[in-house]
Amino acid sequence: MKYSGLPAAMWMLYKKPFREGLVSNLGFTAAEAKTIAKAAGPDYKAIISKLPEFEKGDRFVTNIVNCSLLVAFLKNMSRRPSVEDLTVFYEKAMTNPFTKMFCRKAGRSKFTPKDIEGQKATAAMKAGDRNKYSWNMDYIPYEDGSGYEARFYTCGICTLMREYGFFDLVPAMCHLDYVMSDMGGASTFVREYTLASGGPYCDCGYKKKVI
Repeated sequence: MKYSGLPAAMWMLYKKPFREGLVSNLGFTAAEAKTIAKAAGPDYKAIISKLPEFEKGDRFVTNIVNCSLLVAFLKNMSRRPSVEDLTVFYEKAMTNPFTKMFCRKAGRSKFTPKDIEGQKATAAMKAGDRNKYSWNMDYIPYEDGSGYEARFYTCGICTLMREYGFFDLVPAMCHLDYVMSDMGGASTFVREYTLASGGPYCDCGYKKKVI
C-alpha cells in the first residue's frame, strides 16, 4: 500500500489528536509527545509501505490504516500503556469532528437495503482469504428483525498488532466499535466474543434503536 490518498489523509486528520492525547490521556510531557509524534511519522509510512494493496471494494482498508497509525505511535512510546489507558487514549484521539460526521452519515443508512447488500457483499468477498490484513465475516440477520450480526473469523488488526508485539492491546481498539455505533445513533452495539480475547470469532451485533 502506497503512502498516498487514504493513509496520508488519516495522518493529517489524526496526528494532532494523537499527539495531544499522549499528554492528556497517557501522561507524557508535551516535549515527549512532540518527540513521539515526530518519530511516529516515518514509522507510519514504513508500516503502510509493507502492507499489500487492498482489493477494490474491501471496506476494511480504513481499519488497517488506523491500526498502522496506532502502531507507529506505540512503537515510539518510552513506556507501554495499559489496555485501560490506551482504550481512553484511542477513543479520544479517534473521535474528532470528522469521525463524528462519518458516523452520523453511516447511521442514517444503517439497516437500509443498501447497507444490507453491502454487508452481504463483504461476507461473500472473503478478502481475508487472500489478504491476511483484511477480514472474513458472515452476515447474520436476527430472526426477530431487530438488526443483524457481522461475525468475523479473521481480523487484520489482530494480525498487524501481533506482528509488532502489541496483540495484548487490541481490545483498546475493539472498544471503538461501541463508540462509533453510539455516535451513529441508529444502533446499539452488542458483543459477546472477540478474537483478541481468545473467542471463536468477533460477534459484532447491531440492534435497532427504538425511537
